[in-house]
Amino acid sequence: MIASPGRKSAMACGRSVKTGFPIVSAVLSVAFGFKGLGMAGGRYLIGVDTGGTYTDAAVIEAAGHKVIASAKALTTKGDLSVGVTEAIRAALAKLPQDIAPEEISLVSVSTTLATNAVVEGHGDPVCVILAGFDAKMVERAGIAAAFPGMPVEIIGGGHDHNGDQKTPLDMAALDEVIARHQGKVDAFAIASTFAVRNPAHERRARERIVELTGKPVTVSSELSSALDAPRRALTSTLNARLISRITWLITAVRKAMATFGIDCPLMIVKGDGTLALAETVATRPIETVLSGPAASLVGAAWLSGLRDFLLSDMGGTTTDLGILQNGRPKVNDEGAEVGGWRTMVKAIDVRTIGLGGDSEVSIGMNGALTVGPSRIVPVSLIGQRFPEVLDMLDSMLSDPDVSSLAARFVMRPLGWKEGMADVAELTPREAQFMAMVGERPRSLLQVASSAGAQRVLNGLRKRGLVQVAGFSPSDAAHVLGLQNNWSAEAAHKAAALNVRFREMRMPTEDRIQAFAHEVWSEVVRLTGRVILDMALGNVTGGQAILDAVCRGEDGIGLARISVAPKVPVVAVGGPVTVYYDEVGKRLKAQIVYPPFCDVANAVGAATGVIARSVTISVSGDGGAFRVHAPEGTLLATSGSAALAKAEEVARRLARAEVLGMGSDEPEIRVDIAKDMLPDAMNDDGLFAARITAEAIGRPQMGG
Repeated sequence: MIASPGRKSAMACGRSVKTGFPIVSAVLSVAFGFKGLGMAGGRYLIGVDTGGTYTDAAVIEAAGHKVIASAKALTTKGDLSVGVTEAIRAALAKLPQDIAPEEISLVSVSTTLATNAVVEGHGDPVCVILAGFDAKMVERAGIAAAFPGMPVEIIGGGHDHNGDQKTPLDMAALDEVIARHQGKVDAFAIASTFAVRNPAHERRARERIVELTGKPVTVSSELSSALDAPRRALTSTLNARLISRITWLITAVRKAMATFGIDCPLMIVKGDGTLALAETVATRPIETVLSGPAASLVGAAWLSGLRDFLLSDMGGTTTDLGILQNGRPKVNDEGAEVGGWRTMVKAIDVRTIGLGGDSEVSIGMNGALTVGPSRIVPVSLIGQRFPEVLDMLDSMLSDPDVSSLAARFVMRPLGWKEGMADVAELTPREAQFMAMVGERPRSLLQVASSAGAQRVLNGLRKRGLVQVAGFSPSDAAHVLGLQNNWSAEAAHKAAALNVRFREMRMPTEDRIQAFAHEVWSEVVRLTGRVILDMALGNVTGGQAILDAVCRGEDGIGLARISVAPKVPVVAVGGPVTVYYDEVGKRLKAQIVYPPFCDVANAVGAATGVIARSVTISVSGDGGAFRVHAPEGTLLATSGSAALAKAEEVARRLARAEVLGMGSDEPEIRVDIAKDMLPDAMNDDGLFAARITAEAIGRPQMGG
């Protein structure tokens, strides 16, 4: 592997019967050499990660299995294509020789858009249609609690546990619902009882909605094969709300590709680290929840070559942690939990905390210092881009009075374009505030000094219409000389203002340095604590002991203490080298910085595989056997015949799924889990079975 310039080196930088193979997530197939899944030779791959602060790009030479260039650009939330274009252009400019557009065979993107939208409660207006649900099922789905005011309509329909129609689908009621809502919503979500045993009603409803409205429709049985209808309903609702967001990203990336004349497949990373064609993901955006952390785990494994490690990915906004054991990522079988809602989407098991280089540093009335969980734009960043910020900071320092708003600024998001905020959706107070905020920073003391203005600001900030700049860990790192990519002068002046507010006296250089060191040390402490929590399986007793270890203390009273991860910590992300040497020292942990660790997400996006699991269930009563296939319930006269038919269907559907997502001819592996009747002698004693086929393939290369 080649080391990135200026980067530290690695090591520094019934009864149950189960048959078949244990299902393994295909997340790391390329990294660890599944047969037939090597990279195509002689071509180049581009990986892109759109994070909250930065958009990263990495160019990979497929034949040489190496990263040959990487770059970062600020994420432009106003127009994502600007940041994506800048990142790709900067990466291509670092290549030793020009690459013709036709030599680029794949562009792949990981994204936080879906995750952030779920967490922040953003999304399009949706109508939810539930066939065969009763009031208790609707309540258990939690849709009303999650989205107050969202229309939820119950109509007749649904099947029983055998896949037999329980009640005919009420088409007249469906037409009434469509007529009532078609001009008021942007998408529909459909869930029907026991649709995973027979999806006929969901599919008929979708056909009717598309026929009458042309709007996108999410069908619950296509997102999960689990029987829990209320959770499938919630998952399909979340998915329907996100469709326009992922379409926005796909459009932005294709616009950037067109700038460079790149015409090749575009892939999106899903939450389990696998890839799918952008056009496929456009209808299933919920599957991209936790896309960024998943790509990071894939990239960390590919870059480090390790098979067992604890991943810690620090970005500007969050720190994400995951685990790789024996070359396999730990996957959350219950489904990804995001924003307090448990979805039914398969994803890696990730713990995320609001801690990053751009976390907001706050000082309480008692002088207590807090880092995160909110994100803020670093003062050093805007000080570099907008020279007038230095003059404003000087003016604040010369003012005899000091406020908690000192060294804080407000501006519109980078890449802002007129018309992004719908004036009709703004209150008169919000519209007035937006008129005072421009693309260049303004002091909060000037535009939001009152409590009422602060409330308006916070509302607009949550909706992504304005962004606030202030002191962050990145600024502290600039003051301490640990980081130098932005304006150290602006960071130093902002630190002085924070010290002055905290201590109510003029700051000295020693106290400014001490304040910056305190912020840095608090980031180290919080990082160490979350690493130990993850290593211990999130079961943490002895809070005082763990906190003491993370503060760098070796004892409490007369007792010596030591707690350390037993596997290496692979640290990736832009800020990690600023903090993780000290994290390793305090935890007595082995910290590994792989080459190109600062763009591991982008590397993971480019090196993933396409995979899809299809599960077909079989039920039996000792004489008759049912295979519950998407095309309907199939009858078999023997257990072995039912299992064979189920395997054939699962293999066929899994293969078709991955081919449809842009894969070459995949490998297919099958897992069979059986529940047998007491004293069963053979498969005719089958009570129930789940046959899962997992197809794994490499993306078809364009160019």
